Amino acid sequence: MTKHHIKTTSFSLAKGKQLTGDDYALVKSFDNLTVAVVCDGVGSATEGANAAKRTATQLVNNFKTKPNSWSIQKSIESFIISINSVLYQESILNYERPELVTTLTIVVIQGDRLYGANVGDSRVYLYRNQELTQLSQDHSMDEKGYENVLTQAIGMQESVAPYYFENRIQKSDYILLCSDGLYNDLEHQKISEHISLGAYSLVKTTSKLHNDNLMDDTTAITLEIIDIPLIETLKKQNLTISEKYSRGDIIDGYRLMKPLIQNNLTWLCEKKGMQYVIKFASYEALSDEVALDFYVTESWNATRLKAGFFPKAVIPKKRTHRYYIMEHLKGVNLKTSIKKRLLTTEDAIAMTKTILKAVQYLTRYDLVHGDIKPENIMMLDRKGKHHFKVIDFGSIVQLYATHSRAGTPSYLAPERFAGTAISESTEIFAIGVTLYEALTGRYPYGEIEPFQTPSFKLATFPSQYNKNIPHWLDSIIMRSIALKVEERYANYSEMLYEIDNPKKVIPFYDTSKPLMQRDPLKFFKIGFYIELYVLLGLFFWWFVH
Repeated sequence: MTKHHIKTTSFSLAKGKQLTGDDYALVKSFDNLTVAVVCDGVGSATEGANAAKRTATQLVNNFKTKPNSWSIQKSIESFIISINSVLYQESILNYERPELVTTLTIVVIQGDRLYGANVGDSRVYLYRNQELTQLSQDHSMDEKGYENVLTQAIGMQESVAPYYFENRIQKSDYILLCSDGLYNDLEHQKISEHISLGAYSLVKTTSKLHNDNLMDDTTAITLEIIDIPLIETLKKQNLTISEKYSRGDIIDGYRLMKPLIQNNLTWLCEKKGMQYVIKFASYEALSDEVALDFYVTESWNATRLKAGFFPKAVIPKKRTHRYYIMEHLKGVNLKTSIKKRLLTTEDAIAMTKTILKAVQYLTRYDLVHGDIKPENIMMLDRKGKHHFKVIDFGSIVQLYATHSRAGTPSYLAPERFAGTAISESTEIFAIGVTLYEALTGRYPYGEIEPFQTPSFKLATFPSQYNKNIPHWLDSIIMRSIALKVEERYANYSEMLYEIDNPKKVIPFYDTSKPLMQRDPLKFFKIGFYIELYVLLGLFFWWFVH
């Protein structure tokens, strides 16, 4: 699979004629990290395969919830020490000896840095410029004839000291993680020849040396570095971040005219008679790496998301301060507009289509907007016709992010308050609330304040407030803001299809209300058939008697 700028492959074969082995491999990409793990359960231990699977799974899951303040090194070492302690103590409790034992090798890639560690004799190699280099260090005896005897493994002893390493990676590098079943049989030359073909080729080549009757479980993961993200280059630039910017300041030829947001970081500016919007990094980004990461990610997203749904953005090559430039949209945000006049049905449909197509585009990058609301929708007037654009690159986050604070309370799906990951369904809820507000001037579930734990009551159909809303659009809005996830649209494409095909929209009924109120026609049909059944029964009884 390809994720971000890395192509990964993984493959494993059990020894002999066995269907399953003691090895376990796992590779996952999320946020800005790629994590790969290979574990080789110690065959002499009763629970080796179990230990391998648990170790790999636990390590990857830990990185999904890694504290932002922890470095990659601290995370790797802490997670390894923790899982070692758990497995060792569980073995002693259940077997009175180490049985949950496995080797481990792990790499974490973030930007242009590779972080890794190993315990035992599973290995990590780096292939660059036709040269193969072992990055890991085997924990095995040096004496001849005892090379396969491990001096360390996960779960073997009460404490563990992983071998840790770091390296800078480059475009076209290959990283290989493998169990000893592979490198004991394949010479460096053979590994070099097959590494670009992926894990399957490496493992199958090893198997063929034994006529497809492997002497040991054999596992490989390969990571091909397709490219180094621009975001890493942006982070390393030595640029000024001022504590305060003022009207009249000139930054690289851009004259600041007026702040557009209260935080004093987004300004209307002018250069050579043209107006632009300039967005600066906050002063905290000077010393806070997390704040810098957020800003650099924002500016990177702003410049790479080149589509008509968003304002155009550029990062000037010869800048001296940390900022990026956006086109100045000569329009008004939707929140301001609907305070004066609600959207027409035609404009509301056009706006919703624009938003849906914008968020669909974001999924190509595994992103979601994160904060869809009227303030982040710009309405432009072109030759008497309204057009819409989605703004605020600062809220964009990874699809399925679980710890993101993105979003405004009144537009958050109920499950977001319980910590559920951001998904297409939760974004659709925000789109539905925005559409509801644009047509009625009201929030469907009332205004929700920050840090408030809301209790959601049933929403009133928007057509009760705006008689111009057709029944089919009424149903679309109610389905998009349904409190139960299973009643809501699951995908953007579902909602967009129904907007494009009004005649195919299925009426939305509130399942919490009695059938008589939800669907009177269905209620009377059921009543008719029940009555008919009773009458037929009575007739049959009378006829028999």
